Amino acid sequence: MQLESHIQAIQQDLAVTAGLGDEATAEAARRLSEALASTLHLRLLDLLGEAALEIGAQLDAGRIEVRLAGRDPELVVVTDEVSDGAQVGFGEEHSGRITLRLPESLKVSVEAAAAREGISTNALLVRTIARMLDHRSSKRSRNRIQGYAQG
Repeated sequence: MQLESHIQAIQQDLAVTAGLGDEATAEAARRLSEALASTLHLRLLDLLGEAALEIGAQLDAGRIEVRLAGRDPELVVVTDEVSDGAQVGFGEEHSGRITLRLPESLKVSVEAAAAREGISTNALLVRTIARMLDHRSSKRSRNRIQGYAQG
């Protein structure tokens, strides 16, 4: 995503508006728009960061990162993968038991999803529950911006 074209458009809008005045006004506006270019760039990056946080908060899993490649930002969707270690604690076995009554249509859907992934129904349910619980605990710390800059 190139911010430079947006910054130039704002500068042109300012120049057109200042052109309604005399020559001194137009020159002052030109100098002002040149001086504000860096500030405009930072403000647009702030706006992208806030948008990424808002959108990321609405995702079921993952987050949106704003990454910089030089001066150009990129919005990247990063999915959170729950590792197998998160599903079963260290030294813990699948020994807990819950009887769960499901509507037949939901049971068929769960079994089909497990078959598509090549895992047992139990493994699918354990993984799904672990992801949901991990996602809820990570939701509390979403009000931060993560990423990297590449120069």
